[in-house]
Amino acid sequence: MASYYVETKLSPEKAIQEAMTTFGEGGLGLEVTEQSACCARFEGGGGHILVTASEGEKTKVDLETREWDYPVRQFMKRIG
Repeated sequence: MASYYVETKLSPEKAIQEAMTTFGEGGLGLEVTEQSACCARFEGGGGHILVTASEGEKTKVDLETREWDYPVRQFMKRIG
């Protein structure tokens, strides 16, 4: 399991929306097992991705993953 974080100019809600598009249906196609304004959890392919966004001067997006490191790092580059 790996943990990452990235700071973004996106609001927490927009960051979660971007994660839904990237990792959920229409993206990687992972199953959404949890979703709220500040977090989303995706499962599939023997692994998971947990995305949590918190507001501050910049939005901090924490990501925890197992088996999906490369797509998570690509997502971080895109929103960072």
